[in-house]
Amino acid sequence: MKLDRLREEVLEANLEIVRRGLVLYTFGNVSGIDREAGLVVIKPSGVPYEHMTTRDLVVVALDGTRVDGDLRPSSDLPTHLVLYLNFPTIGGVVHTHSRYATAWAQARREIPCAGTTHADYFHGPVPVTDPMTDEEVAGDYEHNTGLVIVRRFEGLDSERVPAVLVANHGPFTWGRNPADAAHNAVALEEIAHTTAQAVALGGAHPISQALLDKHFLRKHGPKAYYGQPDH
Repeated sequence: MKLDRLREEVLEANLEIVRRGLVLYTFGNVSGIDREAGLVVIKPSGVPYEHMTTRDLVVVALDGTRVDGDLRPSSDLPTHLVLYLNFPTIGGVVHTHSRYATAWAQARREIPCAGTTHADYFHGPVPVTDPMTDEEVAGDYEHNTGLVIVRRFEGLDSERVPAVLVANHGPFTWGRNPADAAHNAVALEEIAHTTAQAVALGGAHPISQALLDKHFLRKHGPKAYYGQPDH
């Protein structure tokens, strides 16, 4: 039953990123993990969202072995697996090619924290990875994509900044579960859009540390007071 529930959560998160305009055609994928069982549920590769059901989703072990499902898993599966193995508190991963976040990734620019909406979700700039080397691309490309993300997060807190821009590629986000990861993907795209507009208007001026801390910590951590308990 627990795996059935995870399938439903992963399907709903995949449909959510479509509803929110983050995905065209099949340009994206969401996964979720059952850490007790060591199983990951992920969107199948190249399957249109409009006809997808929970039975189309693919279940794999953390070594990538397919456990259930007749379809091929997303080609980005190895990236998701690297993130699950290296960020042990996350429960869901989202990858999109959403327009503005991808533009920042193609510009190889981190998204500076210039406003309180950004600070509500990310405790600092959204980082961008180093470009992948020719050897990384020619080798185990998707696995190496995960490794460049992990390298970028050396010295960073993946819980406080649950997003990254892969240089020349696009955004990945993560969260406590698939729904949370999808929510972060939507927030990231909105922040990427507004910050790009601020840059066009003359500059995205960095938020003060005091304001950054206030907005992030009122929603996250033991002293959070935004919203309702247990929601």
